[in-house]
Amino acid sequence: MVHKYDKTLLVNRLKAIVSRQQGSSIVLVGLAMAGLMAMAGLVVDMGGVYVAQTQLQKAANAAALSGAQELTYNETAVRNIVSEVLTQHGEAGSLMEQQVEMERKVSIRLQRQVTLVFSELFGWDEVPVKARATAVIESMGRATGVAPLGIDDSIPLIIGQEYRLKVDETGVDTGNFGILALGGSGSSTYEMNLKYGYQNEIKVGSIIDTQTGNVVGKTKVGVQERINNCPYPVGETHHRDCERVILIPVYTPYNVESNQVKQVKITGFAYFYISAPMDDHDKTIRGFFFKRAGTGFNEPNVSNNGAYAIRLTE
Repeated sequence: MVHKYDKTLLVNRLKAIVSRQQGSSIVLVGLAMAGLMAMAGLVVDMGGVYVAQTQLQKAANAAALSGAQELTYNETAVRNIVSEVLTQHGEAGSLMEQQVEMERKVSIRLQRQVTLVFSELFGWDEVPVKARATAVIESMGRATGVAPLGIDDSIPLIIGQEYRLKVDETGVDTGNFGILALGGSGSSTYEMNLKYGYQNEIKVGSIIDTQTGNVVGKTKVGVQERINNCPYPVGETHHRDCERVILIPVYTPYNVESNQVKQVKITGFAYFYISAPMDDHDKTIRGFFFKRAGTGFNEPNVSNNGAYAIRLTE
């Protein structure tokens, strides 16, 4: 038989043990909560670092790509564009290094510090994030927006020299006068392509039909509209919104029948600046070829005709 006093003592001891276990549980729960909060804080901080890294890389890519557009113009223009783009992205102060190789590439290196919030408890108040980007220009091999004109690749393209692109059949013994049927052979289709550029892609190796018939009148209208839509002084080729600038295919004759070139094979692209309007007796488009990095894509083993495409390499 257990004495009443012994029962009371036993109950008190059990209560003490339970109380000590509850206290230990509270400590363990507290430690676990602290650990979870620390982990959550690290996740939040690392998420912030990732976002900052992504933003910095986007800024670097945009600056390199935009700067590369001016690699055929001058180095000052390249550096100014890079600075403008970084300012627009709020990263002007992040530029650590910039390398420019004209007619080849532009490289950007960015770095900035990211402030940590929760990780400061562990002695980490900030970390550096870095980004690099290099954009190169290479001979254009694919493009949209080309004009329905062409030039035989047997004709040397001398940058800056005046050329006259014929738009009638007289004096051309092969019967092909450089007018291409892009998307159809009608004169209305030709006029739209001359004014606005052919909207489908053309690439090196494409076989294109030639355009027949009288398109002199349509050409005059299209040339005049392009001239009217360029508000800059004659000869300034670096303005991106000047419609005097057209992208034309360079070709080699492909299908010749009865001394007439029926089809051509595209071998490259070239930029042409329309220097003057056509008068009533003019059957040629006057202008000159120049170097430009524009919208398009590079392809391997394409001859260099002064038209470049831009590509990120890192």
